[in-house]
Formats: sequence, structure tokens, C-alpha cells
Amino acid sequence: MNKAILVVGGAGFIGTHLLRRLKREGGRDLISIDRRDPKRPVDGVTYIKADVRDLSALAFEQPIETIYNFAAVHTTPGHPDPEYYETNVLGAAEVTALAERHGVDDIVFTSSISVYGPGEDTKTEETPPAPVSAYGWSKFLAERIHRAWLDRAPQRRLVICRPAVIFGLGEGGNFTRLAKLMKRGVFVYPGRKDTIKACFYVEDLVEAIQYAHDQKRRFVLFNGCYPDRYTLEQIVEAFRARHFTKARTVMVPRQAVTGAASALRPFSVMGLGIHPDRVTKLIRSTDVVPGWLTHEGKATAGRLPSALDRWAADSDGRFD
Repeated sequence: MNKAILVVGGAGFIGTHLLRRLKREGGRDLISIDRRDPKRPVDGVTYIKADVRDLSALAFEQPIETIYNFAAVHTTPGHPDPEYYETNVLGAAEVTALAERHGVDDIVFTSSISVYGPGEDTKTEETPPAPVSAYGWSKFLAERIHRAWLDRAPQRRLVICRPAVIFGLGEGGNFTRLAKLMKRGVFVYPGRKDTIKACFYVEDLVEAIQYAHDQKRRFVLFNGCYPDRYTLEQIVEAFRARHFTKARTVMVPRQAVTGAASALRPFSVMGLGIHPDRVTKLIRSTDVVPGWLTHEGKATAGRLPSALDRWAADSDGRFD
């Protein structure tokens, strides 16, 4: 009987790209577990609808070789605090319990750079976690649950990746919004241009995850991002140089941005979908570097322009 690879959260953004890669590699049955239907299903993958908060009813006759745990509530802000803990922490407990039941000794887990907490200082894998948001805390606690699973048996292996801002086909987040603004012809800098935004193209993230997994070490923890410490201005100019050559840029004073954050706070309480934290994030750096990938010789500089080219090709120029 063929062994299977189980991708929890396989209908999501990163999960879909991982399944595409695993399908190209061949050799294993692929199973996706997700409560949503996939927007871009991968041929040959078995899709099972289930909620990561309760996987007790799942059973598999064939042996499971590896579990990838990509399931998460991650949009911040965007959810009540309990939802981050219910999905990310309880989900980690459910995934590791599933691994226990089926004798799976190999897990790959995507955490987040949010475990480091905010701040303008540069962060490596050696930086002590200091989460402040419910999302950051939920991911930190989920890491501890996976580490506890690892410690319970000497033959087990665990890879934890802390991704930065990941972009590519199906992202629908910060980079997609940036591209839409550039496509309309103007990008407004929110108070500063030198904000550092650690980032990674989704295919490069999957490549890094697979490299870490293929080393077959007992434990690997790494930051998923480019080594370049790209500023917002460098990201905007990379888009403009090759894809939106007619787009203009303007600067809004920083005082206006912080003032808007304060002014919008009452509206966030009213549940109108306007949140001051989202405004504040625009002027806050995420200065994270990939220490482990650099040590391994897998952190090549200067890849952002080619990554945008690949995204353009993968999305037929839509950057969606």
C-alpha cells in the first residue's frame, strides 16, 4: 500500500502550492484536509473536508508518511481573539494527536514571524519570541505543542518554518493589494518609505520548506524570507520597473497616518471593518532575516524581481 502525505490546510494559499510541487515530484498519494473547498484544486489530490479543531473522526487505512500542518486563522486584524487560539492552538493539538494515532513520526509546521512581536530591531531564529497579538501568541503556543510532540519519542522529526509576508498566486493579501494600487496608476506611501518588510515568494517558501524537510534532521527551525531586508520603497520600485512602469508614487505625512489610526479606533469598535491596527501596520517594520537558510547556503540575494516575474507569469499578469 502506497504511503500518503497529508496536508492540513491543503486548500489554502501555501498548501495549494505545496501540493502542486508534491504532485510534480510524484511517488506519494496526496491528501488535503481543509474545511474549505480548494479554489485551485490540484489534479490527483484527495480532498477531505474537515475542521482542524476536531480531527477525531478522521481515520486512514494507508500509512501516513508526513503531515504538513498549514491550517491557521491568520488575518490580523480580522478575527476576535478567541478564534486565533481555537484554530491555531487547538488545531496543533489535534494534528499532533492525529500523528500519534497513526504512528506518524514526521511533521512540518508553518508558524509565523509574529512570534517575535513588533519592533524595528532585526530578528533571527536566535531572537527570543515575544508575541503581543493573539495571533502571535497562538502561533507561539502551537510551536510549543509541536515541540512537545517531538520530545515524546526519539525517532520523530519536526520542521518549523516562520514565514514572513508570503506572496504569489492566490495570496490575496498585502502584495496583492499593493499590485492593485500600482495597476490603478498610483501608490501612496503611508508615512515612510524605509519600512522593512520581510517577504518571500510562495514557490521559494515551498522550496525552502522542502529543503529543510529533506535534510531529515530531528529538528529544524527557520525564518522563511529573503536575506535582502527589502524596504517598502524597494518593493514598490521592483514592481514599477518591470510591470507598472507608468505608476506614480506619493507620500502621505506620517502624522496623518498615525492620526488616522487614532481617529478610526471608534469605528473599529462599531464593527465597520475599519481597524486602526491595520493602519499602524503600514508604518511598522518586519525586519526578519533567514539565519538558518543563510547558514545552509540557501538564502540567495536579489530574487525579488524574478519572483515578481514568476508571479506575473503564473497569474497571466493579474497578480491575483
